[in-house]
Amino acid sequence: MLTVFPKKAEVCAMRIVFMGTPDFAVPSLEILLQHGYDIPAVITAVDKPGGRSGIQESAVKKFAVAHGLRVLQPEKLKNPAFLEELRALRADLQVVVAFRMLPEVVWNMPPLGTLNLHGSLLPKYRGAAPINWAIINGEPETGVTTFLLRHEIDTGDILFQEKLPIGENDTAGEVHDRMMLLGAQVVLRTVQAIERGEARPLQQSDTEATHAPKIFTETCRINFSQPTVQVHNFIRGLSPYPGAWTSFEGKTLKILRTEKAEPRSALPPGQFVSDGKSLLKISTLDGFVQVLELQMEGKRRMNVRDFLNGHKLEATRL
Repeated sequence: MLTVFPKKAEVCAMRIVFMGTPDFAVPSLEILLQHGYDIPAVITAVDKPGGRSGIQESAVKKFAVAHGLRVLQPEKLKNPAFLEELRALRADLQVVVAFRMLPEVVWNMPPLGTLNLHGSLLPKYRGAAPINWAIINGEPETGVTTFLLRHEIDTGDILFQEKLPIGENDTAGEVHDRMMLLGAQVVLRTVQAIERGEARPLQQSDTEATHAPKIFTETCRINFSQPTVQVHNFIRGLSPYPGAWTSFEGKTLKILRTEKAEPRSALPPGQFVSDGKSLLKISTLDGFVQVLELQMEGKRRMNVRDFLNGHKLEATRL
């Protein structure tokens, strides 16, 4: 099915309600402001307790307040008072970047619909953790997709896509930071195409879909009985958050950055090998991962040299 947007007759700037919460969404909001779009309101998550002031505000809220934008923080998106407030904004289009699932009464409200930015090349990696799973699975590239929202998550008609390479040592955090800037460019390109009446949404192929489910801390334990490349990809795919972990001295030890070391199979998987000074390797099914950065439970993130200064491991001769 092919959807064709009508051309807008209005000369005034398009009115866009923006919805987002974390850092990932901020560049997309910023680029729309920079290009003169009318943002009558920003919808973001409610404040949480914590932080120095006793309140944790979302990155999107902080940016919006700093730029004089109206901020709405509904607890429930079906709340009648919120829906009335949203309708009164008379948005032409809604843009969603890293927010939450929207009910149909919200995403179907604007005449031009609601577009979403997703961190994968849909239909691959539909779900909550597309960056993480692409790296865990050893993909050489990922990308961003803008698409129109519909009932089923991440299944709407595709508007634009842009590819992004993944280096063999890239972490999820590094890909995230590059992707949020690329995503902002694609959001702008999409909005401009919709405004000109030139967007041509294309239906996704469900047969080509893969999934990227939410990641939980308990599933982040490292299985060193796998081949080196899989262990390395698992670690970098979960770095810096939530962090792949193993047990060390009865505590949780997060491994945050590694390199693949030379093949060797003399030791059983999961054995720590160190020179006691600046080298730490852990054996896998067919070799080692060399640890570069890690974080002991209750401690800050540190490099291996600092870690070994506080945790004396006997030098191992191979």
